[in-house]
Amino acid sequence: MKMSKMGIRPEKTSPRDAESINHKLLVQAGFIHQEMAGVYSFLPLGLRVLNKIEGIVRKHMDEIGSELLMPALSPKDYWRTTGRLETIDVLFKACAANEVSLAKSDSEYILCPTHEDVVTPLIQAYNPSYKDLPITVYQIQTKFRNEPRAKSGLLRCREFRMKDLYSFHTDETDLKKFYEDAKRVYMDIFNEIGIGDDTVVALASGGDFTKDYSHEFQTRCDNGEDTIYFDKTTKIAYNKEVKPEGADNNPNFEVYSASEVGNIFPLGTKYSKAYGYEYTDKDGSKKPVVMGSYGLGTSRLMGVLVEKFHDDKGIIWPKNVAPFSVHLIDLQQTDEAQKCYDKLKKNGIDVLWDDRDLSAGEKFANADLIGCPVRVVISKRSLDQEGLEVKLRNESESKIISSDNLKEFIENV
Repeated sequence: MKMSKMGIRPEKTSPRDAESINHKLLVQAGFIHQEMAGVYSFLPLGLRVLNKIEGIVRKHMDEIGSELLMPALSPKDYWRTTGRLETIDVLFKACAANEVSLAKSDSEYILCPTHEDVVTPLIQAYNPSYKDLPITVYQIQTKFRNEPRAKSGLLRCREFRMKDLYSFHTDETDLKKFYEDAKRVYMDIFNEIGIGDDTVVALASGGDFTKDYSHEFQTRCDNGEDTIYFDKTTKIAYNKEVKPEGADNNPNFEVYSASEVGNIFPLGTKYSKAYGYEYTDKDGSKKPVVMGSYGLGTSRLMGVLVEKFHDDKGIIWPKNVAPFSVHLIDLQQTDEAQKCYDKLKKNGIDVLWDDRDLSAGEKFANADLIGCPVRVVISKRSLDQEGLEVKLRNESESKIISSDNLKEFIENV
């Protein structure tokens, strides 16, 4: 992609009202644009990152579930059935916005913050027998929550992207088996994205979903909004809301800040009983289906990555989710930049070419702000040495390499 054709440019300063690093850098670098508190447009660079994150999530979810897509609008009756219509404190409704629309329909709907209330009757319609279970389905979709104070950029939004998976089982034993499989697959996702070594599975409150513990995937992060208590003896991590008594003064506990990147819940029979969702067992008896719920905020994860991977110059994207592998800067206005650009694309390497008529300093500052893993510069120095000037985003020194070695250099980053 040529920056002159992108239509969006990085800004020289970050937004004044930004309360978090990811808000400051993502807006300034031209990844997202705030439409109102907690609601963002994903610009070309930001959408590329979001698509890469969701591509990794989708690849691993396909190992354990079938993808579908449920509606964002749902009937209020679903939420009455589960008893959540009057209890969820972030629930949005949708209705006619003006008199001319109201004249057509006065119906009211729920904008889904999650989909347990929708997926349960959906699966119920197709799976009445033990032979059909277990069933696991997932989606990647936009969710809506009435956050009282949307803040921290992509970390706390009123509209956001989420992967939610739901599992349906004959009994608790089968649920627990799949639950452990889901933990493993989640860690595979975080390993591929580049945060696996700093992510733990922490015990947490079941919230609105269950009276049992739920499990959160918490990534160590200096700016994280959660506090994790890690028992160095048992190797068990706890969110501060469920920390053991005496943990604050116990030297066996390591305490650190972290950001939540996923959560999973053992739902039991709460929703199946609400809908009367039973399966026919081998002996002909009717039994309630046992369920689990597994969430991962893909747009939130994008914000967490920026909170974790940045310096005073800008973002430092992990290789697998960077908007482009290479940021190409042309300082000499020769044919070499076009040749390099074409060669990279031919070799399947995605490249952002800053072909704009700007100073070298501004182009370098934009490259650091955007944060692609490799910077390639066509400069007088590189032309004099008949090569290319390359620098990794997380290093300070550049070097000259042969254009023939560029593909190998990029692949080994």
